[in-house]
Amino acid sequence: MSDATGEDICGGNVVRSSTTTAASTVFSVNLTETEACKSDLFLDLEAEYNMTNKRRGLALIFNYEYFFWQRRIPPRDGTTVDRFKLVTRLRDLNFEVRAYDNYRKQEVFDKLHEAAEADHSDADCFLLVFLSHGKDDHVEAFDDEISIQHMTSLFREDKCRTLSGKPKIFILQACRGDKHDDPVTPCDAVDSELEVEEVVEEAAGVHMSPAWDDFIMCYSVAEGYYSHRNNRYGSWYIQDLCELLQKYGESLEFTELLTLVNRKVSMRSVDKCRDQDAIGKKQVPCFASMLTKKLYFRPKK
Repeated sequence: MSDATGEDICGGNVVRSSTTTAASTVFSVNLTETEACKSDLFLDLEAEYNMTNKRRGLALIFNYEYFFWQRRIPPRDGTTVDRFKLVTRLRDLNFEVRAYDNYRKQEVFDKLHEAAEADHSDADCFLLVFLSHGKDDHVEAFDDEISIQHMTSLFREDKCRTLSGKPKIFILQACRGDKHDDPVTPCDAVDSELEVEEVVEEAAGVHMSPAWDDFIMCYSVAEGYYSHRNNRYGSWYIQDLCELLQKYGESLEFTELLTLVNRKVSMRSVDKCRDQDAIGKKQVPCFASMLTKKLYFRPKK
């Protein structure tokens, strides 16, 4: 059987086989690829979300310090500091902020449905912050756990039409597992003779449909790990996020700001803790962006 290789119009290679069945299979696949390439969509590298509407938008904060006693979940000392800083910073960015403390699960969903059914036509975006305990794919309300997927799905474009094409920002300050992030000494493969044992952890994939366009999920820590909080000054992530929002919130593109937050938090380490195993441990936040344009919070005129 003889094969020949040619170049398709997309710059790839097409294998032409003398076998009819194989050839039809190959060409049917490449016809699909060719059709995709013909769209020739122009991508504006500087495209930004329209943030010049009448309102910046609604920002909901669900803050948890205490939980139903029978659940035996420890209190979150220091979270009131996070709440105060977030309210201040978000108002500085012209958000309409509504903060709720220690709400039950049904009360949370009442507020979420109310927000999802509201008219956001004259708003730039929507933002939600959840400050609580959590693990894997859920966060804790006062009386029960809440699925993150269930919470965010209420604001999908096919369910909340007036937020279609607008940024939907979710900030989650919560543990996502029970592992500590160990410090690792960086080493060059050529110049260093240090032997460093490397442990690689893979976070679970997030599968999104087109209805999830314009979402960005901001997590205080990678999946599977502890998120650290100081009982006097608040959580590492929210401290650093608020500090950088104060300095650069009106000038820096949002995902670039989140990258700075990642770097700043990653430079911290635990120095005092009741859990001696936590001493010296690290933390690095992460974000999953489905944004399709650049996002700026420039001052309202």
